[in-house]
Amino acid sequence: MYRGAPSLAGIATGSLPTKPSLLWSFKTGGSVKSSAAIVGGKVFIGSDDGHVYALDLLSGKKLWAFKTSGPVESSPLVLADKVYVGSADVNLYCLSANAGTQVWKYATGEKILGAPNWCKSPKGDATWVVVGSYDYKLHCVNAATGASNWVYETGNYINGSPAIADGSQSSSNEIGAPIAASAALVDGRAYFGHYENQFLCVDLKLGTNVWNFRDRDFPYFSSPAVTTDRVLFGGRDKVLHCVNRADGKSVWSFPTRGKVDSCPVVCGDKVVVGSDDGRLYVVTLSNGKEVWSY
Repeated sequence: MYRGAPSLAGIATGSLPTKPSLLWSFKTGGSVKSSAAIVGGKVFIGSDDGHVYALDLLSGKKLWAFKTSGPVESSPLVLADKVYVGSADVNLYCLSANAGTQVWKYATGEKILGAPNWCKSPKGDATWVVVGSYDYKLHCVNAATGASNWVYETGNYINGSPAIADGSQSSSNEIGAPIAASAALVDGRAYFGHYENQFLCVDLKLGTNVWNFRDRDFPYFSSPAVTTDRVLFGGRDKVLHCVNRADGKSVWSFPTRGKVDSCPVVCGDKVVVGSDDGRLYVVTLSNGKEVWSY
């Protein structure tokens, strides 16, 4: 799923080679803004051509394609042999992961660009899927049937993916700026950036800011990766930032030649991120030195 787990912390398992090499590429009929979900030897992506694709991980061969009525920027969630994905045609779809056939669809009032997330119901007897929409609402549906459990209305459209973590606290915190990306939730704190050129750490229980980071006057559209002691995120200042998780102080920064709306992923001792300069970068987690780019 998007960012690897319901908390959206952006941590991957395994390790990366020092110099990765291209195995295959797959061309769709539109831009691919959807992050891939990789499960059981299959790769699931959405495309602005309106399709959800399943590809063979080893060869890149198309296994199936499902057509929606709008662009699919939403990143798929794969759970128990089902694929959950939103479309700009306002619908959240549940598809068979094996065959690509529709199991159900749930209509919101506007387009869905963010990835769906999931959790167990409070009683533990059902799985719920949660997704935001441009109808200003957060929707929670039953994963098996697509029936609505509840709808929460916000004050504006929801562009990012909802993050989910354990806890019974319910609160809101006035930030004073639109938040385009998704937050990461780790140990009772939310980490996220916003339009007004700041990246924040917020204590969810107290509803207070723990720290804020501001380097230059550029907004943050990148969702963060959060490790045990560091937070990594891109900025429209063309930089990948690494800050101390405890106080938000800069540890290192890695400059690219384009804005970094891409969300970094930490894999072992390396960080992977894309830039609008057209490159995918791998840098060291320890000091931000470039290892490889493509």
